Amino acid sequence: MRVVEGSEALGAPLPGSVVTVGNFDGLHVGHRAIMDTVTSRAAALAAPAVVYTFEPHPRKVLYPDRAPQLLTTLDQKLELLEARGVDIAIVEPFTREFARLPAEDFVRRILYERIRPSEVYVGYDFHYGRDREGSMRTLTELGPHLGFAVTIIPEVMVGDRDVNSTRIRQLLEEGRVTEAALLLDRPYTVRGAVAKGDQRGQTIGFPTLNLAAENEILPARGVYAGHVRFLDEGDPARDSLWPAVTNVGKRPTFKEDDPVLAEAHLLGFEGPAYGRRIEIAFEHFLREEKRFPDVEALTAQIGRDAVRAREVLAEG
Repeated sequence: MRVVEGSEALGAPLPGSVVTVGNFDGLHVGHRAIMDTVTSRAAALAAPAVVYTFEPHPRKVLYPDRAPQLLTTLDQKLELLEARGVDIAIVEPFTREFARLPAEDFVRRILYERIRPSEVYVGYDFHYGRDREGSMRTLTELGPHLGFAVTIIPEVMVGDRDVNSTRIRQLLEEGRVTEAALLLDRPYTVRGAVAKGDQRGQTIGFPTLNLAAENEILPARGVYAGHVRFLDEGDPARDSLWPAVTNVGKRPTFKEDDPVLAEAHLLGFEGPAYGRRIEIAFEHFLREEKRFPDVEALTAQIGRDAVRAREVLAEG
């Protein structure tokens, strides 16, 4: 997949392209419906499938005190877009100056002049332009006038509610990771470098990899079963997967004022991994975080957690 840093950097328009526009945080099943439509139409037309998105998230610039915590990093989002078959991702730097662009100018100067699509697909809640003044009506009226068709993709329902990033954040805040996975169509993952900790796990026989998280959201405090994937070259090899028990919390058995962090105990792996980049998948909630009376009680519980993790992971 070609990644273009801003529409000005395209160099030349992409006439005939099939385009979608949005933030796409999380790349959940609602976004997937849009991507699948775009890529299938692009294949039918022998044209590039293009995603036009923003970095940072517009609310981070316009309303930083009310901006949502994001489900995916930019790297994760781009990897997920590539996996859906997208050919070109245009990542527009979002600034206050860009935010002042009127909605009609956005459609004419950005979508039409710089990209030149034949078809544009957007989600049902899409807004754009200065003060989010651009509506579906504006886009559907301007598009045909400029020579491209506009289609609104309806919401995707899971259960009796539509899928959106806010709903997924709420589920993660409650530790309901299996439900969040249904909306994401994959387990929720957090990535970052392995940081050197206080090595308490090593002393009690359960060494852990302490994550310096790049993601903005950790699930609720508690213990989870899942997998750890190594993202860079080394030993273990890149993309190798290891079953793991991951604790999210403050380790209250030792002290109460630790920051909330994620530390993963890999089942069957004990080697050093400081500095390696990893991704932790949160697949099953095992139990809430609790304070134990002593290290022996904690050690016994971690052993039980490891057994239970193997069981639930084997079950799928």
